[in-house]
Amino acid sequence: MTTPTISDHDFARLFEELGARKLAKHLGKGERDIYHRRENVEKRLRRQLVAPKVNNTVGTRVGAEHAARIKLEVKNGVVLVGSDAHIWPGPTTTAMRAFKKFCKDLRPAAVILNGDVLDLPKISRHPPIGWETQPTVAEEIEASQSELHDIELATPKSCRLIWTLGNHDARFETRIATVAPEYAKIHGVHLKDHFPAWDACWSVWINDDVVIKHRWKGGINAPRANTLNSGKSIVTGHLHSSKVSPISDYNGTRYGVDTGCLANPDHPAFLDYTEDNAKDWRSGFAVLTFRDGVLMMPELVQVWDDNAVQFRAEIIKV
Repeated sequence: MTTPTISDHDFARLFEELGARKLAKHLGKGERDIYHRRENVEKRLRRQLVAPKVNNTVGTRVGAEHAARIKLEVKNGVVLVGSDAHIWPGPTTTAMRAFKKFCKDLRPAAVILNGDVLDLPKISRHPPIGWETQPTVAEEIEASQSELHDIELATPKSCRLIWTLGNHDARFETRIATVAPEYAKIHGVHLKDHFPAWDACWSVWINDDVVIKHRWKGGINAPRANTLNSGKSIVTGHLHSSKVSPISDYNGTRYGVDTGCLANPDHPAFLDYTEDNAKDWRSGFAVLTFRDGVLMMPELVQVWDDNAVQFRAEIIKV
């Protein structure tokens, strides 16, 4: 049975009535196919196609485009969580190459980029250090689009792609909202506009037991403090430390997880403000496996050398 085609004008009307996910189901196509056609239709019609606000999230909205919370149900499957890529133009890091490989090999139910995908030093509230060379916002957006597109291609079409906002990512909209608030709701001023295949939010809740967000508590014991104070298993980034801290009590066992960083700890973005100090950071990401809706012991993938990562006591070339 062949899927009927529709005109550009009908596509535009349905996209703005239904949104990408419902339109994909309506046409029997993948959601990414819908986004790809949306881009082409916008060019041909010379106007932007704006999806309706969705109601499949819980909580208030952040700005115009970021839902506070996305809820997922994963009974049996894998969720990959990578954080702190701090993408600049240049070679792909070892951890990011491994992340793409695991997206292809493990066929995850969801892939979550847990904040600070971009670095955005040009629009930081912090002054530059000396005369350091930094990429422009446009260069970072372009480099990030390339990396995320590779992830999109590596994952199965059923995989949910989610981006939990980090403090560095927030610089993009904060700068525009501060200096040009009258541009609110115009396509292009929101970070999500440049990454349409990714659902944006502050946190992801899986089976109501596991919370994934960029950051909460600070300090060396943050993963333990997060799960101790929340009563949930919590997966965060921000600290770049890569560790799992279990806690058991009368309610059972839950986990505080720091995913480490997809960036190289010696990334140029970090060199000046860390003043070349030793960093208790590790490059890698987390693999979350669910069995009958229950989170098993979270597993970490960590960079072994420039060409390999370690996982389950194996050295995997990437």
